[in-house]
Amino acid sequence: MNEKIKELAEQYAAEAASEQKELLKTLGVIPAPSHQEDMRAAFCRDWFQKQGAEDVHIDDAKNVICKLGDPDAEELVVFAAHTDIVFPDTTELPLKEEDGKLFAPGIGDDTSNLVNLMMGAKYLMNHGLKPKCGILFVANACEEGLGNLDGTKALFATYGSKIKAFYSFDGYTPQCCSCAVGSYRYRITCKTRGGHSYINFGDPNALEILCDLTERLYKIEAPKDGDAFTTYNIGRMEGGTTVNSIAQEAYMLYEFRSTSQKCLEEMEKRFDAAVESVRGRGGEIEVELLGVRPGNGPVDADTLKAFTEHTADVIGTWYQDPIDFEAYSTDSNVPLSLGIVANTVGTVRGALAHTREEWIELSSLENGLRIALALMLDYVEV
Repeated sequence: MNEKIKELAEQYAAEAASEQKELLKTLGVIPAPSHQEDMRAAFCRDWFQKQGAEDVHIDDAKNVICKLGDPDAEELVVFAAHTDIVFPDTTELPLKEEDGKLFAPGIGDDTSNLVNLMMGAKYLMNHGLKPKCGILFVANACEEGLGNLDGTKALFATYGSKIKAFYSFDGYTPQCCSCAVGSYRYRITCKTRGGHSYINFGDPNALEILCDLTERLYKIEAPKDGDAFTTYNIGRMEGGTTVNSIAQEAYMLYEFRSTSQKCLEEMEKRFDAAVESVRGRGGEIEVELLGVRPGNGPVDADTLKAFTEHTADVIGTWYQDPIDFEAYSTDSNVPLSLGIVANTVGTVRGALAHTREEWIELSSLENGLRIALALMLDYVEV
């Protein structure tokens, strides 16, 4: 790692520790369900403006986009962290500090990482460092659950191939993800005329038809692509009314996953064929696509390897634990599916993500900021 960058990152993180903690406490109580991130987005936009940002706005997808460098730059690098959390709260979130830990829903996933993004961006803006390319600092919406990565999808719909590299600050240190777990999710509903369980015995039953479909879905040979494989699951099935009525309506939730976009597209064909095979059995079948998270696309393997090795080297400068290179489903799925190098990097220590008891180690914030800033400093003249 560049020694000058290391020195600057260490000095700033030490100086900014108090401000960083206060920003985290302020941001941590602002509710932000997926698709309802308006309050956090407004706070982030206003905060960037107070730090001197000259080009910052909230787009139609509720992403906060803060631009640095040439506004007409043909090459962009993105540093992002998501504003949404998994909980539906629309009122102030509970937060408490105890024994060196900060507890709050979403405090690690992804509020602490968002704070490190913001504080790193502040350093670049306040020190007048000249970018080598255009830089976008993005507090993006809709990463969690059925947010379906909509914020990042919108970002790439706007800037497309101008984006040459993408970093998402998400998860816990020492995560360094460069492999996307894609997923397709469906709600499948069957409707029939129904009837009395004795008088109308033998008439089509919505639950029985979905059970037939279940058996067919579980007989599918899951596609493979090199080391990539495919998984599938029915996570919920519900329907009918009483024990003595033929079920008029039932539904189930189904998904399949793979790190290979090629496998996902092949699995989609096999899923469609299974659904078609139960049509005409006396029930009306409706298929609703709940969400798509793309898998890995045509990324140059050597370029991605070098990109990820550098990120891992930065993380390893301040953490001695083995790097977590596992595949995950994150905002990096979108660029990776498009052949653009991307890493998802954890910048905080913590546990119990996606629970109301989630916590982070306050002492880990400084090193997290060092990691975030060091990655950013690669793209400016220092």
